[in-house]
Amino acid sequence: MNNQKQQKPTLTGQRFKTRKRDEKERFDPTQFQESIVQGLNQTGTDLEAVAKFLDASGAKLDYRRYAETLFDILVAGGMLAPGGTLSDDMTRTEFCLFTAQEDLETMQAYAQVFNKLIRRYKYLEKGFEEEIKKLLLFLKGFTESERNKLAMLTGILLANGNISASILNSLFNENLVKEGVSAAFAVKLFKSWINEKDINSVAASLRKVGMDNRLMELFPANKRSCEHFSKYFTDAGLKELSDFARNQQSIGARKELQKELQEQMSRGDPQKEIIAFTKEEMKKANLSEQTMISIIWTSVMSCVEWNKKEELVTEQAIKHLKQYSLLLKAFTSQGLSELSLLLKIQEYCYDNIHFMKAFQKIVVLLYKADVLSEEAILKWYSDAHLSKGRSVFLEQMKKFVEWLKNAEEESESDEEETD
Repeated sequence: MNNQKQQKPTLTGQRFKTRKRDEKERFDPTQFQESIVQGLNQTGTDLEAVAKFLDASGAKLDYRRYAETLFDILVAGGMLAPGGTLSDDMTRTEFCLFTAQEDLETMQAYAQVFNKLIRRYKYLEKGFEEEIKKLLLFLKGFTESERNKLAMLTGILLANGNISASILNSLFNENLVKEGVSAAFAVKLFKSWINEKDINSVAASLRKVGMDNRLMELFPANKRSCEHFSKYFTDAGLKELSDFARNQQSIGARKELQKELQEQMSRGDPQKEIIAFTKEEMKKANLSEQTMISIIWTSVMSCVEWNKKEELVTEQAIKHLKQYSLLLKAFTSQGLSELSLLLKIQEYCYDNIHFMKAFQKIVVLLYKADVLSEEAILKWYSDAHLSKGRSVFLEQMKKFVEWLKNAEEESESDEEETD
């Protein structure tokens, strides 16, 4: 028998001593701000010295914790209160972006300071992008000169790839748009961006984040038209941006039209109705017949589920295209339109491997249906074809082209005999 007294269970639990480093620090940017401000006051306007100071300070100061405070000071000279005003009870410096000279060269030098800082401390990337988004929402709280400097800097940072074009989303804020702040800011921003790169680079960045079709949102709903956008930015010296926006709107209209045509075909709407609708939309969107026939071809080929077997898909394609020959014929009244269609067929058959052997049969079908003329086919064969699958398709068409040429010669011979 065990005489040892059993220890009674307790509900108090075990106490662990908390180590000092595990205690959560209180967020207090005061000391951090004073250190940064003091350093900036010492380096003054020498931006090389500023970059070196920021590089060295990262080892001593908690950049990760106080990233927003750091960027506020570098841009505005001190911590920003909601709305964009400087906090009264905090130390501030006169050496910051907003007090710098308002010219592109100075803004490029400031962009280098930010670039060096973020390359040295990669964890600041996300915080920096968030800071720019915040600053754009605070635009109304800044002076016109401060907005101009921020716009130029932002354009340079976008060109350098330091920030994503998704930050532009902040400019679509209703209050900024309504008061014209967004559009005015965008002018300065795009000028400095295009100055650093070109419109193609700008367009690629905008497309990457889905901003390419949203530029109209820089204006209030009652002014959100291609005409107003074009005039505003052309008058501001940004014709290339106006042209880009116009082209984007045209692409958007084409995509919508293609989608609607596919739906009409899938429903089995009468071709006469589809033709009437398409002609009306073509006129409304100011589209050429060459553009229209490309849209129609894509719609026709997208409204059906194709067989995966090469030997069956040709027969399926012939049957399907025969059904829509009237629609195709209605939009190939010009030689250029016929060539455009031929090039689309060539491209489609090359991109969809099961159609590689179907090319010649499709062309012959459309020739017999009076969609394609012999002149267009001969022109395509001689010098207007694409490089995609050229040798394969030219070989397929060889006998038919020879037949067309012989038929043409016989026709000319008959005419001479009649004369």
